[in-house]
Amino acid sequence: MMPGILLAGAAGALVVFAAWDALAAVERSTLAAAGARLLVPLARAGREGRQPTAPERRRLALVAAGALALAGWLLGGPVTGAVLAVGGPWAAMAAVRERRRRYRAALRREAPVVARALADALAGGHSVRGALGAAATGGGVVGPADLELRAAASRLDLGESTSQVLERLRRRAGVPAFDTIVAAIVVQSKAGGDLARLLRELAGALEEAMRLEGDARTATAQARFTGLLVSVLPLAAAALAELGSPGYLGSLFRGPLTAWLLGCAVAFQLAALALIARIARVGR
Repeated sequence: MMPGILLAGAAGALVVFAAWDALAAVERSTLAAAGARLLVPLARAGREGRQPTAPERRRLALVAAGALALAGWLLGGPVTGAVLAVGGPWAAMAAVRERRRRYRAALRREAPVVARALADALAGGHSVRGALGAAATGGGVVGPADLELRAAASRLDLGESTSQVLERLRRRAGVPAFDTIVAAIVVQSKAGGDLARLLRELAGALEEAMRLEGDARTATAQARFTGLLVSVLPLAAAALAELGSPGYLGSLFRGPLTAWLLGCAVAFQLAALALIARIARVGR
């Protein structure tokens, strides 16, 4: 008995090492490199906030549909794979939107730092063009905001006008905080005044707004969790029923009346989840 146990343990350890070598071989393969190239638009959406082009969206949709089809086929057979593959394009675009949302959220968090960096550069004697370059190189700005400022400074070095660069910065950021910063610069450049002081006051106002939003999220956290928990309970009950009596959920679809009632229940459940997410959303 003991030699058999030892041999089984050794075989299990060798399987682990073999699987590790197989993964390393796959990572070095041309197929893995091609798959990574297909996912580059998704990575850029999170790293640069860039919207994929139409051909890139089609490739992402095909990759997502293929991955979902394979996962569904492994879990539930060809029919499940085909059903899941239909949601491939939606899943790909949802992933892109989520990564771009995180990019914009990072820009919003850094907006007060950008305003203060511009104010410090202006107070140091720079013009608006020089302040953008100074904020990009030594203003303490990090993350996506630093990337956007460096891109704006590069376009200024290439000879673009300040108004064009500011408008492009505002459109690429896509957050109200940057709209306000750009509007303050444009208005003060035309009307005059202490732009550095205005930007410092704006940075304080943006930080206060983010603090109030954080307080609102904290105050509604319990209610949002409770609403989500109540919405998920029917799904948990259905899973328990299926575990207690395998095939129970499938039997519900055999009768027209039960299938119709189950479909209505699922529709109401999805509507409830959407309404809870809408009600609990904190305005920005």
